[in-house]
Amino acid sequence: MEKRDYYEVLGISKTASEAEIKNAYKKMAIKYHPDRNPGDKEAEEKFKEAAEAYDVLRDPEKRQRYDQFGHAGVGGAGGFGGGASMNMEDIFSMFGDIFGGHGFGSAFGFGSTGGGRQQKFQGADLRLRVKVTLNEVLTGTTKKFKVKKKVPCTQCNGTGSEDGKVETCTQCKGMGYVVRSVNTMLGRMQTQTTCPACGGVGHTIKNKCRACGGDGIVNGEEVIEVKIPAGVMDGMVLNIEGKGHAGKQNGVPGDIQVYIEVEPHPELTRDNNNLIYSLLLDVPTAVLGGTAEVPTLDGKVRIKIEPGTQPGKVMRLRGKGLPTVQGYGYAYGNGDLIVNIGVYIPENLNKEERDAFEKLRTSENVQPGKKEKETFFNRFKKMFD
Repeated sequence: MEKRDYYEVLGISKTASEAEIKNAYKKMAIKYHPDRNPGDKEAEEKFKEAAEAYDVLRDPEKRQRYDQFGHAGVGGAGGFGGGASMNMEDIFSMFGDIFGGHGFGSAFGFGSTGGGRQQKFQGADLRLRVKVTLNEVLTGTTKKFKVKKKVPCTQCNGTGSEDGKVETCTQCKGMGYVVRSVNTMLGRMQTQTTCPACGGVGHTIKNKCRACGGDGIVNGEEVIEVKIPAGVMDGMVLNIEGKGHAGKQNGVPGDIQVYIEVEPHPELTRDNNNLIYSLLLDVPTAVLGGTAEVPTLDGKVRIKIEPGTQPGKVMRLRGKGLPTVQGYGYAYGNGDLIVNIGVYIPENLNKEERDAFEKLRTSENVQPGKKEKETFFNRFKKMFD
């Protein structure tokens, strides 16, 4: 099913401020929260959809990519990863930003779904810079890289425990958070924070793995396959979810951000989805007409040159440009190849060539200035002059 526009999902304009985005999401989260709509699959999907939209629009960098490239720029299309894969734990983790550090359920009194959830250690992200040619932009490509990163410890299977056993955290009783009561001028208030003893995971390790020191991760490497879709642009960032550093103690792995760098073409210049080529004709071909060879990304083509072709004329070869990043091959149409025509004026002539041009110098047909076209109305006018 095609994704809806994120601004439409939250019911806001594209110029909405950070506060307007937050307030819009707050209303949607309250309206479609699963505890208020038990068993309602449609409400649950809208709840997730709103969270995905908020996750992108609240982040200035993600919002900029979304505004420029749509869902493809943030992972909503083409298999980049990103917001589309958010689970319920990801969604509930955002409630502290919306509801002032309190769980959603405790803040509004309908359940504790978001109030006390164990966390997992999050692995760090990685960044890769990938160079692609215009030919690869035309068709899309797959590249492989050997990446050095943190990987799960094979000695303990990523648990961090030598014997595979973990103990419930005594400070938070396995909840992953602790509640503190504070007396204020407004009365007694409770705050909920991540447990400092276990880092929010709800357990501790007594017998730590000797290979990884209890972290569950070690230095390693992995061959990463990066699928680059057709139509990518220079500076675009693709997100490969779950291929970054491994999270401690079987935590959540980070992502890889792939920064695209499009290499310049020796003959063609890119302008969004169009390609531009400067064709330089010799004087005889420009005057008499003929054919000329023009490079494209899938081979050279010959184009017809009309007699009397003027410098500055622009020709357009339809569909010989690049696809949009959301498209698949030629299904959605490519841009065009724009041919800007110039005429080469020779600087060095031999006597024979100079004589030929001297004979043409006084010819009426080679003098600059557009002659009035002899039309019926012109002839009719001359009858009365």
